[in-house]
Amino acid sequence: MHFFKTLLLAGLASLLLLFTVPANAASTQTPLDKHQWSYDTDPYGSEAIINEKLIRHGGIWIKFKRVPRVDEKRNSWIELIHKLPTASLAGNQKIRLTYQCDIPLIIKLSQLEYGKNGDQSYAHYQIKLPATNQWSTKEVDLKDFYRPEWTPASSKDLGLLPEHINAIYLTPSMTDKDGGEAILQVRSIEFSS
Repeated sequence: MHFFKTLLLAGLASLLLLFTVPANAASTQTPLDKHQWSYDTDPYGSEAIINEKLIRHGGIWIKFKRVPRVDEKRNSWIELIHKLPTASLAGNQKIRLTYQCDIPLIIKLSQLEYGKNGDQSYAHYQIKLPATNQWSTKEVDLKDFYRPEWTPASSKDLGLLPEHINAIYLTPSMTDKDGGEAILQVRSIEFSS
C-alpha cells in the first residue's frame, strides 16, 4: 500500500510540473496580439487548418496543406502573416522567433518594392530556419537575409529596406513542384536593433 501511495504522489507531482513549467516559460514572453496575426492560402486548393481560433493558450498552432504549382502562371502558397505594429521594421536589425515546425521554416520580409504594389515578383528577402519538434528560439540578423534563387531577372534588387517592410511571412519550406504538409507553431516574435 505504501508503494502505491508513493507511486501515486510521484505521478501527481509529475503532472503538476507539466502544467507549471510551460506556464512559467510562456509568461516571460510578450503575448501574441490577435490583431497582428493572420494567415493566407492560394485559391487553388491549399489549406490552413487551425484549432477554433488562430491564437489559443498564448500561442499559434496551424497546419498547412499546400498543393503543387498549378501551371507556369499560377503558383500555390501558404503563409502565416505577422503584421508589424508600426507598419515598418525601421530601427530594427534582428528578429527573434520562438517556434516549432516539422519541416524547415522560411521567414520572408514583405517589402513594398517586391509585392503587389511593387514589381509583383514576391521575391522578398528571406532566411531559412531549421525544422524543430521542440520549442526553439532563433535570433536572425537582417543582414543575413537574401532574395530567393527563383527571383526573376525582371525584379530589380533595390536592397533590403527595413522602413519599407510592413509584415513578416512565416512559410514552411515546401517545393512548388510537390507542395506538402506541415504543422507550424509560434509562441513569440520580437524585434531589436
